[in-house]
Amino acid sequence: MLLSKGGADVGDTPISSDLIRGHIDTIVLGLLSAEDRYGYDICRQVALLSDNEYELKEPTLYSAARRLEGQGLIRSYWGEESQGGRRKYYAITADGRQAYERNLTDWKRARRLIDRLVSGEAEKE
Repeated sequence: MLLSKGGADVGDTPISSDLIRGHIDTIVLGLLSAEDRYGYDICRQVALLSDNEYELKEPTLYSAARRLEGQGLIRSYWGEESQGGRRKYYAITADGRQAYERNLTDWKRARRLIDRLVSGEAEKE
């Protein structure tokens, strides 16, 4: 069992946002590849899928959304008015789907490499 500095089981502590930060765009694109979503729903899905080990804060999400929209990887639109007012939805574009697939391939390669580097073992063929 790994313990953090405070003595708590490391498995009980949230993952460091520094480990996730470089992958926010890919995470957002992945969620949007399934369906259009509004901001709060994206944050909620991240918490749900991570079993509450990671919280995507709204300022981080909206910064990523502006960046992705500026790159033409997503588009935004206003949904119909609901009980709480109109929601801004995000949808992935064709270029966004291609970027997501590239990022996913790169992530898988990086994960294999990091696994080898931290374990000190060569990959078995």
